[in-house]
Amino acid sequence: MQDFVLFQDDFSGFALGPLPFDREHSANGEYHYVENPGYGGDWYDPITNCWFRGPNWVVTRQDGHHVMEQMRVRNPLTHGVCSTLVAGDKDWSDYTAEVDLRALCTTDQVGLLVRYQASLQHYALFFANQELQLVRVIKTDRTVIARAPVSYSCDKFIHICAEVRGPRITCFVDGREVLSAQDDTYRTGCVALAGYMPAQFANVRVSCTEAQADAFSRAKAEKAVRLAQKRAKYAQPRLWKRFDLGNWGSSRQIRFGHLTGTDEVFFVMAQHQKRVYKERYCNISCLTAVSIDTGRILWQWGEPSPLAVNQDTTCDLPFQIYDIDNDGCDEVIMASDFKLQILDGRTGECRKYIDTPYNEEDPTQILGIEFQVHAFDRLNVDAIRIVNVSGKARPSDILIKDRYARLYIYNDQLELQWKFTHNNTGHFPYAYDFNGDGKDEIFSCYNMISADGKLIWELPIDTDHTDEIIIGRFDPDIDDDLIAIVSGWQGFMIVDKQGHILSRDINGHGQRISAGNYLPEMKGMQICTTTYWENQGIIYMYDCKGRELWHMEPSSNGNVIAPVNWQGDGTELVLLNGNVKYGGMIDGEGDRVVTFPDDGHPDMCAEVIDLTGDHRDEIVLWDHDRMYIYTQDRPCEIKGREYVPDKYPHYNSSNYRGEYSFPKWIEKPEENA
Repeated sequence: MQDFVLFQDDFSGFALGPLPFDREHSANGEYHYVENPGYGGDWYDPITNCWFRGPNWVVTRQDGHHVMEQMRVRNPLTHGVCSTLVAGDKDWSDYTAEVDLRALCTTDQVGLLVRYQASLQHYALFFANQELQLVRVIKTDRTVIARAPVSYSCDKFIHICAEVRGPRITCFVDGREVLSAQDDTYRTGCVALAGYMPAQFANVRVSCTEAQADAFSRAKAEKAVRLAQKRAKYAQPRLWKRFDLGNWGSSRQIRFGHLTGTDEVFFVMAQHQKRVYKERYCNISCLTAVSIDTGRILWQWGEPSPLAVNQDTTCDLPFQIYDIDNDGCDEVIMASDFKLQILDGRTGECRKYIDTPYNEEDPTQILGIEFQVHAFDRLNVDAIRIVNVSGKARPSDILIKDRYARLYIYNDQLELQWKFTHNNTGHFPYAYDFNGDGKDEIFSCYNMISADGKLIWELPIDTDHTDEIIIGRFDPDIDDDLIAIVSGWQGFMIVDKQGHILSRDINGHGQRISAGNYLPEMKGMQICTTTYWENQGIIYMYDCKGRELWHMEPSSNGNVIAPVNWQGDGTELVLLNGNVKYGGMIDGEGDRVVTFPDDGHPDMCAEVIDLTGDHRDEIVLWDHDRMYIYTQDRPCEIKGREYVPDKYPHYNSSNYRGEYSFPKWIEKPEENA
């Protein structure tokens, strides 16, 4: 007897209208935590798509009652994405799920998802073409386990009841058993409504026997105890600094450096103006340099704006902080108004500039040129990176690129060294000395480029582009550098430096990647990735060979998955975002072991950086108006030595850089030991 209700909703608590959705269907959630306006009740929508317009789900009225209506049709431009609305506890095991369903189109799949773990990991009970299908979904693999004929129409609701007991799934339609099958892939998961075509849903109910409810409660209590024990081992976030950002704040467009040549750390925030089409040709309109110590403005370049349109962007802005001339003070290297400029870090005054190159290529033959026509005579710079293709003792060359097609290398005197165009550049090329000659090769999207601008090899992939890249020695069984990338729907890959793909997992639209000592008891490094477009927000943890260890869907966007040296004990945590409910830091097993205090802090943007000088990381959280910086509430307990992992240099910052933290220990000076 199913006498214990785990969840139910008849949607009477909703007003008529859409559920929360991104009005712009933008890339904002790739690296910002964004709450879409509206009331979602106990449900969340894990699907986002740039091809969408309007809401995914809307509450409407049918026969005097509220129903939830799915609004989408199958889009051939997507990768089999199915509109999905999720509720419940992903630790549920055995239960009965019921819903009333009206398929407004009977020719394609609509139905109920059970043992839902993520939008690419679940079972689906789909109605399509007068049959019921039980489908196992494992990433891009969708296997029909069982099917049975069933009669239904677009004019009335049918009642679906799915019982999940151990490996067996049994489905009833209007009280009649229609199919039953066994599969052991998923033993836990919540429920979801889903459809490739418009459909209406009403009267959702999930129940179980009292014995099953008791077992679930015991498991939940044991998990809570285990999590509390874990959390007790970790320092808690303590507010260290707080700043008001005036009218010069921005979204995740920030750089850190030593602008005055002292130990004092400054941050520079950039605002911009959008031109021509969406955010393809952003132009920096304001830079503000601010002291971390005092919160005071050192200088300001351009004119600040309080408008969100000038503060928010879903791309990189072309600026970096770096001591390009090796005089002991960092400069700000930036591009604006078709000029590549070097600004004095102490004053913000321009010390040197050149005009950006002319657009000479046929716009119909290169990528990323909107409407296949050059909007401007000169190049609009999309991103900047400091590299070392000249083989000097320290990096002193400047790479600039447009959105997706061309990259150019200049020396520290802003003299062009070479340019490169071949297929796609990706978002943020990686510079690394692969052959040990003291000069950087450039890995850009799928291309390995020599230090003098020649194509060495390319991966056998001609669609999508690489979003993020990390390079290092992840696998102790391979005594060589490896390349790990996420490339949208081309997947997560580990590649050797000769261009051989060693491991590949098509796990959704791969968006972000990081590597760290997340599970120090395991061999090698662990690699974390997350998805964004279409099947949003699925986090994966892999071992050093690219084998999946676990996956999770924490039901929020903006997870930056950066490694955090929080304890100083050699174990990295993974930063999600700054939200009190959904954010914080998870450990290598996926448990949220550090949470942020409910103190009113901003949570749109997050960054990881050591600011107090103890080698442990601080967490910087900010939005347009305010910045909060958190440090640990207790000193490091490690005696005798310090954990100082090798991390991505701050002078190459980007919203499209993979993050890494390679283990390294040093002996403490005796006076501090």
